[in-house]
Amino acid sequence: MFLARFSYDVLPVNRERAINFILREVKAARGRGLNARMLVPLTRGVGAAALQFELELAQLDQLDQFRGRGVGTSEETGHWMHAFSEILTSPPLVEILRVDETP
Repeated sequence: MFLARFSYDVLPVNRERAINFILREVKAARGRGLNARMLVPLTRGVGAAALQFELELAQLDQLDQFRGRGVGTSEETGHWMHAFSEILTSPPLVEILRVDETP
């Protein structure tokens, strides 16, 4: 299994809007049968992300499929990404992690 984690930096004034964008992404992922969640750091270091989105993947190609049509059609996803990017203070940090399931 893999985890894709997207870390987002936003200004405090845009926090609620960012939460709404991420929750839409979570809902869309779950609607496609994927396990997804929003992570809200309770503590964070200087320069760390304000909010995160995490997506569980059985195969890495699921990430490309979801990012291309994650929140509806390709066009709707493009509009969502553009609107969300307007409130980000920097591009999202994307981490892809492999879950070690060794007993």
